[in-house]
Amino acid sequence: MQGSEFTWAVAFLVPYAAVFFVFAVYPIGYGLAMGLDPALYAELYQDPHFARSVINTLVFVGLSVNITLFLALLLSGFFMRRRGWIKALLVVYVLPWALPAVPAYLSFHWMLIGEQGLVNGLLAALFGIDGPIWFNHRGLALASNIVAHIWKWMPFWTVVFLAGRMAIPEEIHDVADIDGATGVRRFVHVTFPLLANLYLVSTLLATLWTLGDYTAAQFVSGGAPALSTDVLATLAIRYAFDSAQPQLGVAATLSALPVLIPIVILLLRRVQTMEVQL
Repeated sequence: MQGSEFTWAVAFLVPYAAVFFVFAVYPIGYGLAMGLDPALYAELYQDPHFARSVINTLVFVGLSVNITLFLALLLSGFFMRRRGWIKALLVVYVLPWALPAVPAYLSFHWMLIGEQGLVNGLLAALFGIDGPIWFNHRGLALASNIVAHIWKWMPFWTVVFLAGRMAIPEEIHDVADIDGATGVRRFVHVTFPLLANLYLVSTLLATLWTLGDYTAAQFVSGGAPALSTDVLATLAIRYAFDSAQPQLGVAATLSALPVLIPIVILLLRRVQTMEVQL
């Protein structure tokens, strides 16, 4: 009887294992194998476009993640207020994150295009000034990508921190009020220490996701001017499809592993530590 049950268990398991191998193990393994040639990295490091993309990636990830999470943490305190209009505003505030990324970023792109764009039109109508040509300047184009990313993802992290604040027992706030810790003092000495683990894990997750973000740089600035605002994700796509060098595209992607692997290890250890504490 036991042998029969084992046979049926294997029979049910084999299709799932086959699907996992075909759609997960094989593509990932094949991709990694494509990027193992050291000559690819020698060619990659000699390309000035790669070095510029690395710098853009560091700036894009560093500013996007830190500004997004800091503002989200502050706004989560505002949305904790128990007022009807604030709850209604929260629903509207979450909408940018609920929108599909591609049309949202394309909207940003068209709002910044020349005199016909919404931003420059408002500058001319309200202040009588001519706005800049946003995508003709590397700094402005990169800043546009960052602002668009922050606008898209800040609602999500605000809701995460809002849930973290709601999980704090009300008794702790009552004791803080009795001790005279209100306002900024309560946030610094009570709320933030209790949210520190959540903030750290959120920062690590946001860093992982933002490192692989392709849509902001591709659909807001499009790499303009002259592909000077490419990040590693968009550069890899250009190598693989525009230049017909898929191996070089894989190598560009794998070049981020020295940063990704420590973040993943730190994230897993932090999550395990939180589980032990709970």
